[in-house]
Amino acid sequence: MQALWMLLASAMFAIMGSFVKLSTEHGASLAQVVLFRGLPSIILLLIWARAARQSIVPNSWRLHVWRNLSGVTSMWLGFYAISHLPLATATSLNYTAPLFIACWMLGWGGAQRDLVRVVAVVLGFLGVIAVLRPSINDDQWLAALLGLLAGALSAIAMMQIRQLGRVGEPEWRTVLFFSLAVCLSSVVGLALQGWGSADLMGYFALVGVGTAGLFGQLAMTRAFGHGSALLTAALQYTTIIFAAFIGVGVWGDMLDSLAWAGMGLIIAAGLLSVWRTMRDPAQG
Repeated sequence: MQALWMLLASAMFAIMGSFVKLSTEHGASLAQVVLFRGLPSIILLLIWARAARQSIVPNSWRLHVWRNLSGVTSMWLGFYAISHLPLATATSLNYTAPLFIACWMLGWGGAQRDLVRVVAVVLGFLGVIAVLRPSINDDQWLAALLGLLAGALSAIAMMQIRQLGRVGEPEWRTVLFFSLAVCLSSVVGLALQGWGSADLMGYFALVGVGTAGLFGQLAMTRAFGHGSALLTAALQYTTIIFAAFIGVGVWGDMLDSLAWAGMGLIIAAGLLSVWRTMRDPAQG
């Protein structure tokens, strides 16, 4: 059952990415996309906290600040990449976080002689090169680099989430404060960009962003809370596969064999890095 929850989460996140791309194609601004991504989670979690008489006061404001700075920035950059790149390419770049975590372990985490992490990093970034080289145009390199930066910032956010778990912060409260930060950032974006000019299809896609993102978050939380964390972390990479098929089916993204091989390398390297980290909690 745990595997089914994670597969559902992966499918929902891939669908969310497709709605992000669709909404921007129909006039929605990135600030609107970010707002609709965070608002449903805030409403649902506040209602639940009120009904369950749960306190929303966090255990560590400092960890939340750093988690949200990195996570919200990663979301903005990731959504920008999705709106300007083929869906599978942008999704692959957004899922490079475990590779950056492995790089950190090698450089500063006391894992300099860890052959497994070295292999994971080499394979992963060979995969990134393979994905980028055949699948983006000259005017898409900025979006590609920002997508890769989104993966790096996501790695920082993941490490902060790990620290929040260690100080006893419940997952729902972490998601709530992240969603609040997402919406606050969208207000700043709306002040700078304006409301946007989304048409009816654009608003339909914006609702889809929030709905798919919320169900994906809930399904992922359910999956991580039951059973093997390694299996759950491994199955999250099916998001790349779902995104690839959606991109081909909806946008006609034609990826050649080198791009598919690159995605395979990113998935394999991420799984290797996750496996190594979970086998060695002291360094993870």
